[in-house]
Amino acid sequence: MGLNHGYGVVIGTKAGYFRDDPDDFGRFYHGNLLVQAPNGVYKCAIDVDPKNMPDGIQWRVVKIRPQDFAGIKALANGWHALASNPSTGALDYIRSSVLHPPIMIWTVRYDSCLSWFLNFIRWNPPWNNGTGIQALTDLETILNQGVRFYVFGEPFTNGLGVHNIHQNQGDPINSVFSQENAIWQDGATIVETAQGEFFGFLNKFKTQSFKTDDLGHPL
Repeated sequence: MGLNHGYGVVIGTKAGYFRDDPDDFGRFYHGNLLVQAPNGVYKCAIDVDPKNMPDGIQWRVVKIRPQDFAGIKALANGWHALASNPSTGALDYIRSSVLHPPIMIWTVRYDSCLSWFLNFIRWNPPWNNGTGIQALTDLETILNQGVRFYVFGEPFTNGLGVHNIHQNQGDPINSVFSQENAIWQDGATIVETAQGEFFGFLNKFKTQSFKTDDLGHPL
């Protein structure tokens, strides 16, 4: 079915940031990025609740090539609804080439193997496993470098804000979240630095599959 209230990206500058209190956060745990847009401040709730597991969050920080992100960068600050397909700038953790840039392939020789490996790690870093607090520590490292912010997810139904800022596919069929499974609707936090570099913070739950079918259900 997909997200209930649509999908898109809010773009703007940072108006603030705070973590939920880890001792009293209720059902979920978030890092809350406040994004200043022309029509007000959007609360972007980045969900890193470990689901009562010691390593229930998986995350990684990817470097994004500016040419791959040019279409979204060209948008004005504010909220932009995106259709869930690869032509709109929508994100998909599994299918999006923006998040998995192609690696230059050399003729395999002894003296080129190290260069290939270093480039592979640079563009396709491994996923980390751990707690929400550990994930937010990595998120905050890139937030502190940012001058413009791009947060993908589902808009609030009341007030200005974005939630479901995490992978939105691959939830188990028998879970309460499986009805929101769909492709090309993943949430993410992308940061643009003063040097014109782009870093994406991708986060998912350990219960979500890394492989999905065309409906976003786990394979």
